[in-house]
Amino acid sequence: MKTLSLCCAGLLAATMVLSGPARASVSAQDDDGRTVTLPAPARRIISLAPHTTELLYAAGAGARIVATVRYADYPPEAKALPQVGDAHALDLERIVALKPDLIVVWMHGSSARQIERLRALKIPLFHSEAHRLEDVGEGIRRLGVLAGTADVANAAANAYAQRVTSLRARYSQRTPLKVFYQVWQQPLLTLNKQHLISDAIRLCGGVNVFAQQTALVPTVSPEAVLAAQPQVLVAASVGGQPDDSLALWAPFKQFEPIARHHVVWLNTDLISRQGPRIVDGAQQLCEGLDKVRTDLAAKP
Repeated sequence: MKTLSLCCAGLLAATMVLSGPARASVSAQDDDGRTVTLPAPARRIISLAPHTTELLYAAGAGARIVATVRYADYPPEAKALPQVGDAHALDLERIVALKPDLIVVWMHGSSARQIERLRALKIPLFHSEAHRLEDVGEGIRRLGVLAGTADVANAAANAYAQRVTSLRARYSQRTPLKVFYQVWQQPLLTLNKQHLISDAIRLCGGVNVFAQQTALVPTVSPEAVLAAQPQVLVAASVGGQPDDSLALWAPFKQFEPIARHHVVWLNTDLISRQGPRIVDGAQQLCEGLDKVRTDLAAKP
């Protein structure tokens, strides 16, 4: 009888060891400062932005994504995932049918109404909204915690952080350049100092001429841009190739960035998404600003 009891106790202990971690709750703070707690690591995740999909794959949780949204095309395997809408509309019925245990959202990529409707579903939401380049790495770590893939996530976050640190050390103290970043042409949109891209500008030794604007993505006039006297105009496009989005500046022959050809084109997928590839976009930006510095040194 004693032997049987010991045997049963051993089986029970083994069962607890095997099943315990799977049932253990996990918690992480999102970018809004909210603590997200799950009864167990997420196994069915819906990603509602292209960059959150990239973050999840970097965190080692790609196999746990059951759906994403339009334009979530990186890494390549993400293209095969089911889609539940885009920034304008979400298929809530399909989201519910997929039975997610975690939804990762981009607060500025969805309407407030959509976010409220998602919250009403009582499914845990993780808000992703990085404001500094270092925040992207932290987002990878936190999603790794929630998905139970912390080892992979921490390795990816460490590699990312090392690249950001290296770029800051190399470029941030170089001769400052006044930068106008054009987000869109009509209406003419730029960004303030709270935007992640503005941090990339700082990393490269640039000065965002509209840093003090109140709105994250403010509307400005061409006259305001001219008055700010930027030395460099930065824009993003598909593949980083020049397009007609800067055509509005053609009549302004004395506008320094146009007159001196101090325009830096970036790949929009790299600089505009708040995923780990933004460090590649930041490197493109730093190299572009350095070319302007070289030109200014040669032809003041």
